Amino acid sequence: MINPLRLRDARERLRQVSGTSPQKFLFVDIPLQRLFCIDGDAVTCEYPVSTSKYGVGNEDGSLKTPPGVHRVREKYGDGAPVGRVFRDRIDTGEDWPVGLPGENLILTRILRLEGCENGINRGQGIDSYDRYIYIHGTNNEQAIGSPASHGCVCMKNDDIVRLFDTVLEGTLVFID
Repeated sequence: MINPLRLRDARERLRQVSGTSPQKFLFVDIPLQRLFCIDGDAVTCEYPVSTSKYGVGNEDGSLKTPPGVHRVREKYGDGAPVGRVFRDRIDTGEDWPVGLPGENLILTRILRLEGCENGINRGQGIDSYDRYIYIHGTNNEQAIGSPASHGCVCMKNDDIVRLFDTVLEGTLVFID
């Protein structure tokens, strides 16, 4: 369950950064390894996720999950089958059997994040967009629920399909 005080703090930070109080946004709770969909005062859905096994940070090359306010800048994979492999955001045409371990792959759908806070997740050497930070499906579904990624927010493939279909480009994402 999401901590109401952390949610309140997230709303305030989103308001400060965006200049508005968004009705809908995503909250990635790193300690809980959960992603919450917020609409008004309600949690409309939640999913287990996997953030970086290297911790929280913003440095280029750190493989850490960047904190703060982001927005979904681009979406990739609409209509691709579950398990489709993406490289450099390009559909390879290859389907990976979900659950088959291997290198950390980007599967099924991609929500590419753009940092919104100068000096935190936007700017030279710390830019989330330039670091290719995504919310995406993974072949390592068995690791979901614990820190195991290389900086991105990884989800089960069926979950990223559901999320992808409800999130618009421009949706704000708070990672904490």
